[in-house]
Order: sequence, then structure tokens, then C-alpha cells
Amino acid sequence: MSELLIEIGTEELPAIALLKELANIEKKWKSILEEYRLKSDFSFYYTPRRLVFFHKNFPLKQEDSFAEFVGAPKNVAYKDGILTPAGLSFLQKAGIDESELGFKQIKGKEVLYHQKAIKGLRSQELLGEMIKKVLKNLSFGKSMRWGANSFEFIRAIRSLTCILNNDLIAFEAYGVKSAKKTFVHRSVSYDLKDFNNAQEYFELLEKNYIILDPLKRKEKILKQFKELEKQNNIQITEDEELLAEVVAITEYPNALLGSFEEEFLELPSEVIITSMRENQRYFAVFNNKALSNHFILVSNAVCKDYSKIIHGNERVLRARLSDAMFFYQNDLQSGLKPEKLAKMTYMEGLGTMQDKSLRELKIAEFLCELFENKDIKNISKATQFAKADLGTQMVYEFTNLQGIMGSYYAQKMGFEPEICLAIKEQYLPNAEQAPLPSTEFSSIVALANKLDTLMGLFSIGKIPSGTKDPYALRRSANGIIKIILNLNKKCDIKALLEKLSSLYKSFDIQALKDFIFERLYTLYEVNASFIKAVLSSKNTDLIHINQSVNALIKLSKKDNFSENFATFKRLANIANKTTHKVDEALFTQEEESKLYKAFKEKIKTPCLEEKLENLFALKPFIDEFFDKVMINADDEKLKNNRQALVYEIYAEFLKIADIKELSL
Repeated sequence: MSELLIEIGTEELPAIALLKELANIEKKWKSILEEYRLKSDFSFYYTPRRLVFFHKNFPLKQEDSFAEFVGAPKNVAYKDGILTPAGLSFLQKAGIDESELGFKQIKGKEVLYHQKAIKGLRSQELLGEMIKKVLKNLSFGKSMRWGANSFEFIRAIRSLTCILNNDLIAFEAYGVKSAKKTFVHRSVSYDLKDFNNAQEYFELLEKNYIILDPLKRKEKILKQFKELEKQNNIQITEDEELLAEVVAITEYPNALLGSFEEEFLELPSEVIITSMRENQRYFAVFNNKALSNHFILVSNAVCKDYSKIIHGNERVLRARLSDAMFFYQNDLQSGLKPEKLAKMTYMEGLGTMQDKSLRELKIAEFLCELFENKDIKNISKATQFAKADLGTQMVYEFTNLQGIMGSYYAQKMGFEPEICLAIKEQYLPNAEQAPLPSTEFSSIVALANKLDTLMGLFSIGKIPSGTKDPYALRRSANGIIKIILNLNKKCDIKALLEKLSSLYKSFDIQALKDFIFERLYTLYEVNASFIKAVLSSKNTDLIHINQSVNALIKLSKKDNFSENFATFKRLANIANKTTHKVDEALFTQEEESKLYKAFKEKIKTPCLEEKLENLFALKPFIDEFFDKVMINADDEKLKNNRQALVYEIYAEFLKIADIKELSL
């Protein structure tokens, strides 16, 4: 066993593309190690200009292994003591002559068999090939070519290193020959630097301002953040996504405090934060919860005086914020103008953004009626102006501020607070952990947006397939479910879709209903069969579905659930749909009467959870019924009546969940 160091040196890797593939890089290298029978623990490091794998104990050769060859049955491989074509083919496949041929009993037949020992190869013979393979397997999205080369990678590869103990593994890939050389920080040198082994490599990087471990870079940044907060009595915004990006673009990070003119604080805070974050990767700074006219930049430079770097970044931000102020003031003068939406194409087959806005208006009006909301006038106004900020200069520049800017402009135009809030919250929830609209008013506007998006795109065939979902329709479906459950108002999804379908070209409503309900499997931490069982009840009211799932979950946590479940699974399997009604006059045994009487008592409650518990409480009566009563009696009337009794109990369960679909 020995040390193995692998470094792929590149031009600056794009942070977002690197971070997306990051979780897969270690997996792909591990997979290759297993494929080549060189399994070994390793550490993976990265900076913007290098990917590094380091093994403290790497095997010097593959493990020896065996290859098994199984051929035709002996009576097929031989005829009159002579090998048939099937037998000769086996010899060729196994690479042996007839004297080495063996036999083995497999599934009661004697077949041709040979086991061949495969001697493990030395690691140094395989590593070059393995590195080429992992590079080829990495998927960063877009790739580039450089020079006159035909090969591609996310960025140009400038150096390759592979050292096993102190020995260089010589190979060539992407037009680069492996060498004991690496690049240090550009503030120190642009030239490749020599080293002899792994220890010297790590020492060389450390001395020349390369913090190889991303976790250490992150720790350094966070430590500097705390120091700056303490020194300046400020609070730096917590932004894990931005922090990960900054870690990925720096080799020797230094957090610095910059500032901008207070006059820019007239801008909505979202504009300032977005401009700093998206364009410059700056962290916002707060003072007593109010946005401050300061910012944090994380520099990758190495120097004694960082004042020029701070001033340079302040100058760039000042220009950005000046542009934003210009856009903002122009937008305030113009106000929100929904008529501009008529000139914006939404989607081929779905018209303009104005067409979308008008459809949302009709949906919102119907939802007001459905939810018995009396504020239809203001909700209609909010829906009418919801998309109007798409015609503003600010949203044209910062598209992720749509809705937010519309809310600010609506406030300036004197709109009612609930209208401004609904415009702001119309896209919520817009991520997995995002908040929901905070009021019923906002929820109706948000539902109208999501329902139109789903129905519209389904009507023109833009339906997600596999993992692809370019229009985030799964997110929209999730949002619809979460909003309705949060409102806790009855909403029959199938009936709703059927009612609104006239606004669109004809499409498969059942397919959209199923698409929405598929999202339920991701919302509950429970055996998937629970969701399937509830959906099999055919009830399409979301509140009823949610109550049913939660009732099943609660019941399943009781100690006797498995025992009770077995009884009712049997009942469900026996039950057959019948047109016959239960006739108590046909009961001939006490067990029939007792079961039916208990059943009628148990289903009286309107509470779904209580009803389910009561139905499960029928277990002793059902067990006794199964033990003492012959369901398929010779007397046709008795048989039909008993079958009707079993089915009536099952049908009551079916209003909540189909027990047949449950599995434990």
C-alpha cells in the first residue's frame, strides 16, 4: 500500500457547474476504483483551478480474481465422444484446450465449466487509463475545445499529475503529459512549480497561498465574517448557496468590508441585495435588521494592502446601483401598465402574457366563488396587475424580482395593502422550502397563476417526461397542493380542472389530475402504499385525501395495527362488488347480526379519523364472523346477503382508502 496523488489542473472552473457535479465526482471515482478492483479510501479536494484525489493507502496491484465460464450441457457438447460445435465454441470462449475442460452440476444438469485465475495487474499500469475514464465521465453541462484539439472538457486542462509513492505515472490526456508540476497562486507566479512527492505537493501549495481543502476555505471565510461583524457592529447575511459559490471561486479567500452611498438605500432592499449577489457575489450587510450601506466581498488576491481592491469593487457596485436607481425612478414615473403585456409572447399556442393574465383573472374569480371569498373585486384587481411588472425596466434587468417589484410599484400607486401583498406572493411557493402565501387573498392569486401554468402547458403538450421539467410544472403542482392544504378548504381537483378546462384547447384532464396527485408521494414521509391506497378510493378532494393519509399514518403507529390490518386485508380480498343490499331478515346466525349492528354504530361519526379507528375496532366481530359463518352458503339468498354485508363494510373503508393497496 502506498500514497497516491492525482491532480487535474485546469483554467478557472465555473462555480455553479462545478457545484452541480460536485456530489458525483467522488462517486464516479469510487465506481472506477471498484471496476478496476483497486478499492481504496480517498480524500477529494478542489479549487477553481484543480481537482485533486489523494489516497493515503493505495493498493500497488489489483486483487487476484477468477473468471467463470459456463457452457452447454455435456450431452449437447459431446456426441459420440467428440466435441460438437457447441463444445468447440466453449473452448474458444474460455481460451482453453480440451484437456482443461471441466464439468459442473448446475440446476440438475452437468454442464461444461471452467474457472480461470486472473492475476491482478500493477496499479501503475492502470492509473492513466482510470484518470482518463473519470475525466470522460464527469458531466458539467457545456464543454469547450481549446487550441486545434478535438477533445472537450468544461475548461482547458493545463496540467496532470499522478504520483504513486514518489514515482510519476506517465500518461497523456487532453494533449497534456503528466508531470510532477502544479500551479500555485497567480499572485505568486504564473509558472508551473516542481515537487517530488505528495508531501512536497501539499507543502508547496500551502506556502504559495493555495488552501486546497474547500472546508478550510469555508472556515476561514466564516471566521473572518465573525471578526468583521464584531469589529463593525454589523450582521452579515447568511447565504449558504452564495458561500458555496465563493468557496468554489477562491484559492485563498479574504473577506473585506466595502461600502456604497447611503442615497442608494432609497432602492428596495431586494434590488440592492440582488444586484450585489447576482452580479458581484457580494454578501449583504445589516445593521439592527435594517439593510446597511455596506457589503462584504471575498477576494482571491494575495497582497499587503487591500484598499485598492475594496475601492475597485465599490466603484463597480456604484455603477450597478446607479443603473438600478435610474430604472427604479423611471418605473415609478410610468407605473404599472398591464396593457404592455399584450406585446409580450407567453408561449406559442397560449398567446401573450396578457392572455395568460386574463385566464388567471377568470380562474381567480372562480376560486373566489369556490372558497366563498367575498373580496372578489380586489382579488380581480390584483390578478389584473400581477404580471404588469414584466413591462418594467427593473424586472427586465433583474427577472428574479418579478412580483416583488410589482408589489413596490403598486404601493407607490396607492393600491390596497392586500393587493400589493398578493402581487408580491403570487409565485409562492417557488422552491422546496419556500414559504406559502400568507393570506387567503394571496393564495387565490397564487393558485390562479399555478393552475393556468399547468393547464396551459398540458394543453399544448409541454408535459414533463422522466427527470426533465423545463417549465417547473412539478413545482407548480406541489405549490397547488400545499396552498390548498394550508387553506384547509374543500377543493375537488378533478372537478376544478374540468370546470376550468374550457379556457384551453382540449387536453387529457385525467393525465393532469394524475400528475398533480403524483406529487403527494413526495409530501408525506410514509410507506408509498398508504398514498396509493388513499388515491385508489377515487376521492379527488385534497382535504379529504390529506385527512385520510394522516388518519392512516396515525393508526399505523398503534401497536396492534399489523394484527388488525391482516383481518381487514382478508376482508378486502374476499369482498366483491354486488348489487345486493343487506337484508337483516336473512341473518340466520348471531355473528351476522352482531357484526352488522356494530358496523352501523361505528360509521355514525362524521370525523374521518374517528371513523377509521371505529372501523378497525370491528376486528373481533369480523374475526368471529369469518370463523363461524359460511359466506358462500349453498342457499343463494344467504350467500348474496353475506357477500353484501362484507362488501358494505369494505365499501365504507373504500371511502377512505383501499385496503387492498396497503402493504406493510
